[in-house]
Amino acid sequence: MTGTEPPARPLDSTHDVINQSPPLHRADPLACDPALVSAVRAFGSDSVLDSIDSVARDSATAEAREHGRLANEHPPVLHTHDRYGNRVDEVEFHPSWHWLMTRAVAHGLHAAPWAPDAGEHAHLRRAAAFSVWSQVEAGHGCPISMTYAAIPALRHEPGLAERYEPGLLSSAYDFGMRPAEAKAGLLAGMSMTEKQGGSDVRVNSTTATPSGDGTYALVGHKWFTSAPMNDLFLTLAQAPGGLTCFLLPRVLPDGTRNALRLQRLKDKLGNKSNASAELEYAGATGWRVGEEGRGVRTIIEMVTMTRLDCVLGSAANIRAALTEAAHHAAHRSAFGALLRDQPAMTAVLADLALESEGATVLGMWLASLVDSGSPLLRLALPAAKFLVCKRAPGVVAEALECLGGNGYVEESGMPRLYREAPLMSIWEGSGNVTALDVLRALSREPSVVEALWAELAVTAGADARLDAAVAELRSEIAEASPERARRVAELIALCLQASLVLRVAPEVGEAFIASRLGARSGVLGVLPRGVRARDLVDRVTPAC
Repeated sequence: MTGTEPPARPLDSTHDVINQSPPLHRADPLACDPALVSAVRAFGSDSVLDSIDSVARDSATAEAREHGRLANEHPPVLHTHDRYGNRVDEVEFHPSWHWLMTRAVAHGLHAAPWAPDAGEHAHLRRAAAFSVWSQVEAGHGCPISMTYAAIPALRHEPGLAERYEPGLLSSAYDFGMRPAEAKAGLLAGMSMTEKQGGSDVRVNSTTATPSGDGTYALVGHKWFTSAPMNDLFLTLAQAPGGLTCFLLPRVLPDGTRNALRLQRLKDKLGNKSNASAELEYAGATGWRVGEEGRGVRTIIEMVTMTRLDCVLGSAANIRAALTEAAHHAAHRSAFGALLRDQPAMTAVLADLALESEGATVLGMWLASLVDSGSPLLRLALPAAKFLVCKRAPGVVAEALECLGGNGYVEESGMPRLYREAPLMSIWEGSGNVTALDVLRALSREPSVVEALWAELAVTAGADARLDAAVAELRSEIAEASPERARRVAELIALCLQASLVLRVAPEVGEAFIASRLGARSGVLGVLPRGVRARDLVDRVTPAC
């Protein structure tokens, strides 16, 4: 020994855990989400914000995070028959799924805004709560969203609404195959698309034949059925008078099982905790909802609400990924400094924060339009769904990369967020479908165009770049055509985001406009000079 050698390390010290972030479940999700807090206050009130505190705190617990993980580690299993050969068509779920569902329903995320005593800002309150709770686990949001969306469609048939709405409004989660009248709470699903048509539901081949007693017998095969374990389903079928909406219970009032045959569960890219099924109607009993031949018009109310949840779900997914990335960067060191203190990483996190800000504020504003009954929803919603859901996969991928190799490992939870990200852009109309729906709203409802200009006029003159974007939008709308539908949808959503963020969070608005409407790189993390990136990162970093 010369006296210069480093001291020998104990043999058992090779696995010291250092330079890793602490558990995230100690953070208050509202304290690091100023976009959500500011939007709820701007479009609602402090009391609305106070009302979501409990669900936000529940969402951040270690218990909730673990149940979210387990629900995806143990996906649902289809049992078509019992051991004796009897047809049962049941889906078995891990207990963690039921834990998540119990709490989502108890918090009213499935139906609370439709209750007679819901109060003002009910849809905004639900949207904010849905957004924070969805960050725990996205898959169980599907049956929650379906139920939320089913109620306005069901009201096209007052008799059915009177019969089933009390169960749908219940805050009790009651899983199992029993008649609706025997259950403490009900959930609804939706079954529209078929393998030969997909989004073109008018070519559906499922038939509905009147049975003479007010019911119809449905025969057909549905390619995607959302939440096949739910109690009631809204579906489309060809009746004598044309494509019509029907309600089908899983269990008939007399206690017998309806002839709904679950053929298989889809093996999906993500959304693993949730069951999505191919379903056959083998003479299934259904009740008409709305007039014969008006099926699309009837069920479009459901589509509108589920599209809102697509925006909220994508915003929640982006926010969850941002939270993980910001938390990691606040505790992980490399090359002599914390990651968040390294300018290149600071710029990436700031850009992710801006994306989350725009998505969150736009989502809350859309929910406020539901509360107010504004016709602008008809135009703004498909445009928002197009942009927010389309950008989510790239944003989540960038957040994943902030964790380096750790982010690519399943234990980090980031791969689950990444697999989930493309779903919202596909569900309820993929990019082209929603962009073309924007064009239809422009051509068929001129009043919504005037409402759009009135909304954007609130911030006219506040920023030359926003004014220029609105001028470009006017030009695009004046010459709208299918090949430009995506640009029209993108510009509507971007202009709305910029205007809303400027109003709700002026300290962020300039950076959002500079990075989204100014000279824009196609790569996240390339911000215009002068953007106060560190301030943006500090706003969204969990304190734990």
